[in-house]
Amino acid sequence: MKILFIGGAGNISASVSRQCIKKGYELYLLNRGQNSVNIDGAKHIKCDINNLDRMKELLKEHYWDSVVNWIAFDPKDVERDIELFEGKTKQYIFISSASAYQKPPLNPVITESTPLRNPYWDYSRNKIACEELLNKAYRDKSFPAVVVRPSHTYSNVIPVPIGGWTEYTIVDRIKKGLPIIVHGDGSSLWTVTHADDFAIGFTGLIGNLKTIGHAFHITSDEALSWDQIHYYIADAVGAAANIVHIPSDFIVKCEPSLEGSLLGDKTWTAIFDNSKIKSFVPEFKATIPFQEGIKKTLKWFEEKPERMIVKKETNEMIDRIIGEYIKIGIRE
Repeated sequence: MKILFIGGAGNISASVSRQCIKKGYELYLLNRGQNSVNIDGAKHIKCDINNLDRMKELLKEHYWDSVVNWIAFDPKDVERDIELFEGKTKQYIFISSASAYQKPPLNPVITESTPLRNPYWDYSRNKIACEELLNKAYRDKSFPAVVVRPSHTYSNVIPVPIGGWTEYTIVDRIKKGLPIIVHGDGSSLWTVTHADDFAIGFTGLIGNLKTIGHAFHITSDEALSWDQIHYYIADAVGAAANIVHIPSDFIVKCEPSLEGSLLGDKTWTAIFDNSKIKSFVPEFKATIPFQEGIKKTLKWFEEKPERMIVKKETNEMIDRIIGEYIKIGIRE
């Protein structure tokens, strides 16, 4: 199969790219050549996808079995892709987000038919708008759209909402015995998925024309409390987690920039029914528990000191929120 990835070297997509190469697919990566991640065996097209004239010139001799856009976030991105790839591919896969599902949820068990609604986060609303455009293009002119909604998938990121992701701040605080914030009382359930597991499910969708018009999520079946997630991170570095539980709405009041990530996503219990992806891709099964996967992630961070980014502003934010919460407790 001949496949085009727009992006393809990121936190999730790098694992999928490697799985495609392993399966013998002819994989092209379209990007601006600024990512340091190397995907052995992939072919490269260097271009800014927003340069439409150059893109049309580069792609005019190509026809794809599947095109996957890993970096479309806005309806304009989807409108551009429909213009570029209509009649040029058998399948177009849009990477949406599980944060698009109904918030707050009326049912903690999420299926692909769970309504899409997120009043807290522009990121999620834009993903929903992208999906709606693709659904219309499929209905009106048979554009071969497929939607995939990852949920908190990690490989070379630390999957916590405060002090993690591409920075190492939370791990540094844990190592030093400093307090860390866990939103709510730490008991709500959450799903984190290793990118290598995700890749098995995703590559099974590529080129499968029965997927056209469908939406899928691809997640682990392991549900962990937020306390467990933080304890596993601490255990991976041989330290104790000094957890301070703070309600999400209080955190957001102190730091409004966290509204989308918390109230628009991680505050709520999220357990995923993976029956649909397993029916389309029978070989899919998540086999990497977070307790083991996070060790691989932290090893990757610690292989190069420049990856272990500790942000002064994040430390100050955490200390400020905890300080404000302590003041409230004293006053009460």
